[in-house]
Amino acid sequence: MSEKNTLKDLYGKLVVTKEGKRIGVVKDLTFESKSGELIQLVVKDPTPYTKNLNLEITKDKEVLIPHNSIIAFGDFVVVSEEDFAAA
Repeated sequence: MSEKNTLKDLYGKLVVTKEGKRIGVVKDLTFESKSGELIQLVVKDPTPYTKNLNLEITKDKEVLIPHNSIIAFGDFVVVSEEDFAAA
């Protein structure tokens, strides 16, 4: 049986690339209200490394990580940089 994560399990998790570069910390997520499909993670406290990435930034200086770049949830949220440009 697979383990399930709840939304509160994601809050405050460190977001890193699969290469180990720090992105920031999960603040929230957005999803399609009708289907429940995850759209993106909202990441607070973005690191300087994010300035070189093709990511959308909110007016509050938060970084938006597209759902298709998420590889895994665990002690960290692991994302793939290669998928940022495809979003």
